[in-house]
Amino acid sequence: MIRPIVLLGDPILRQKAEPIEKIDDEIKTLINDMFQTMRDARGMGLAANQVGVAKRVFVAETGRFWTAFVNPRIVEASKTEEVETEGCLSIPDKTVKVRRPSTVIIEAENEMGVHFRLACADWDARVVQHEMDHLDGILIIDKALES
Repeated sequence: MIRPIVLLGDPILRQKAEPIEKIDDEIKTLINDMFQTMRDARGMGLAANQVGVAKRVFVAETGRFWTAFVNPRIVEASKTEEVETEGCLSIPDKTVKVRRPSTVIIEAENEMGVHFRLACADWDARVVQHEMDHLDGILIIDKALES
């Protein structure tokens, strides 16, 4: 099911998402809906609070991976940073330049409850960091660099 995407101004986008205690059918349905919603909107990532659910889960689909990240945490980030232009499904028609570490290592569980660790570089690293920010109530406009 495609869910409505929450837009800038909705307080849930500023809310810190709650950890998921158990990956049950409700969470699996949420994840499936998030993938459908992200694809329909032509995005590369989508956090649960962007569909109105304050839970610590996001989905991402890049050239390298396609997965759900349940209770994710970045365990390592490079000191090397890159500035790139980012957009956000919750802030349509706006792009900003954001500085982020070029590589990160993220740990999470997938929708089946299997723990994994993923090293991400370049655009993949940017996507997971962008979605992690959403789970902490941070938006790209908070990190925007002046032109």
